[in-house]
Amino acid sequence: MTQTSDNVTWLTQEAYDQLKAELEYLSGPARAEITEKIAAAREEGDLKENAGYHAAKEEQGKQELRVRQLTQLLQSAKVGEAPAATGVVAPGMVVTIAFDGDPDDTLSFLLASREYASSDIETYSPQSPLGTGVNGKKIGAHAEYELPNGKKATVQVLDAQPYVA
Repeated sequence: MTQTSDNVTWLTQEAYDQLKAELEYLSGPARAEITEKIAAAREEGDLKENAGYHAAKEEQGKQELRVRQLTQLLQSAKVGEAPAATGVVAPGMVVTIAFDGDPDDTLSFLLASREYASSDIETYSPQSPLGTGVNGKKIGAHAEYELPNGKKATVQVLDAQPYVA
């Protein structure tokens, strides 16, 4: 999955199908299950001291938030392939950088939104400080970004290749 500046999210067919299935489950069976849990907890009596009721309501809130996130994501999604290897950093690519001052200190990461995060490689959002710094840079270029402490850091883009799951 990759995001472009006009807020379109590019998804592979596999990612789209997976997210759509999650949305269908959360909107259907999972919603019915949580409604039943809340109803059962309500029947137990005093709602002020009913931990089961409060836990079920909290779970329902989280579930509904995820439904809204998925709905918005899928509405703006375009199904297609990740960007080609053009020598320019873009969302959907594995980027390798070297931290300035130490060419042996490198980091490789996937530039993508969190829905596309993978357990086999660290993922940075295109909206993160590092992601914003390197996005659009050519291989060999230097990029500056702001650290959490407010200082600036510079990295050099060593490589950018399309992510293959």
